[in-house]
Amino acid sequence: MKSNQLTISELNRNRRTAGFIDRLIKNVLLSLFENIEHGELTIVDGDAVYQFGKRSAAFDCHARITVLDSRFWGDIGLGGTIGAGEAYMQNLWECDDLTDLVRILVRNRDVLDRMDSGLSRLTRPVNKLIHLLRRNSRDGSRKNIAAHYDLGNDMFSLFLDETMMYSCGIFESPTATLKQASEAKLDRICQKLELGPDDHVVEIGTGWGGFAIHAARHYGCRVTTTTISRAQYDYASERVKAAGLEDRITLLLQDYRDLEGTYDKLVSIEMIEAVGPNFMDTYFEKCSSLLKPDGAMLLQAITIADQRYEEAKRSVDFIQKYIFPGGFIPSVTAMSDSITRRTDLRLFHLEDIGPHYATTLGRWREQFFHNIEQVRALGYPESFIRMWEFYLCYTEGGFAERAIGTVHMLLTKPANRSASIIPKLERPVAETPRAARRLHSV
Repeated sequence: MKSNQLTISELNRNRRTAGFIDRLIKNVLLSLFENIEHGELTIVDGDAVYQFGKRSAAFDCHARITVLDSRFWGDIGLGGTIGAGEAYMQNLWECDDLTDLVRILVRNRDVLDRMDSGLSRLTRPVNKLIHLLRRNSRDGSRKNIAAHYDLGNDMFSLFLDETMMYSCGIFESPTATLKQASEAKLDRICQKLELGPDDHVVEIGTGWGGFAIHAARHYGCRVTTTTISRAQYDYASERVKAAGLEDRITLLLQDYRDLEGTYDKLVSIEMIEAVGPNFMDTYFEKCSSLLKPDGAMLLQAITIADQRYEEAKRSVDFIQKYIFPGGFIPSVTAMSDSITRRTDLRLFHLEDIGPHYATTLGRWREQFFHNIEQVRALGYPESFIRMWEFYLCYTEGGFAERAIGTVHMLLTKPANRSASIIPKLERPVAETPRAARRLHSV
């Protein structure tokens, strides 16, 4: 009995200590949020309401956080943005517009940086070690890719369009559908490469077969495409067979480093993010070796600002920890330097289509919650649903604020003399209406 009483006493003392730490961290964070100048943030914690910043005509963003559990403060104070995401997954807080919240924090970059560099520095070494253990070797890449893309084809089909393109679309009008945006992006890629019936294209990163099918069906070229995701390989195989394109498309379940042969053109759509900085040279060297002397490649890549690249290499974010293990976003300069250092490829054309990604992500989120009961029926728990919501809003806000971008890099070999006509990029669509971006009840 005495032992049990001691245990209960210790638990109560631990709770009081944890509560004291949470209150201490809360005061530090509230003081930090006083520095918000752009946009308006409201925090409701019990009967207390805290207001920071101010909306303006130039930046009319507002977010309202409701604290549901006092552990919220400690998680953010000790974990920064990763801690915020983890607390959201645990339902410790709610927000009426997560995307606007991300935009406000990105717009007030100093506040965000200080939030991620204060006490959260204590947890950085652990997160960094976990990330380093997810190195993109051949075996590591297979495990990292499986951790995300083998979540279930049925789940991805509930928020992607019929093309199953899991990458930035191009919205040529505000009323364009997701499918139209995906097809416009695919056409843009094919047109930049001037694909035709005489071309044999190699694609690094099959996805669910969207590019290969589109290019073979509409441009008549042959496509050899590779993936290391068994789930994607099986799904793409069925799609190719159903499309009657088995004579034009060859599917491989193979690491890009093991590809052989030479091709007229090469395409890689948002696959380089799974390569990592340590293997970037290897990746571009392999791409160059796969092309004929007059070949060309089109790379679609998510990018981070050059000025933040080195810091990003030293840190780990929510996406890397929970969504894309082993993932890393390169910068344009980092890729250009690698290309110059290890290949004879030349940059022919560069285009940033990043503004379209905010719209793409917003549409994905709308579709995801439109089909939320089907997601639940597949067995995904509420913590996963909240994680996915945080991921989609986190990235949507980042693209909306241009903290991250998406580029098309058209690269050519020395003997290439193409008179390629670069299609004019349509103006980005208007922002998704705020009302449509409000979070759905989960």
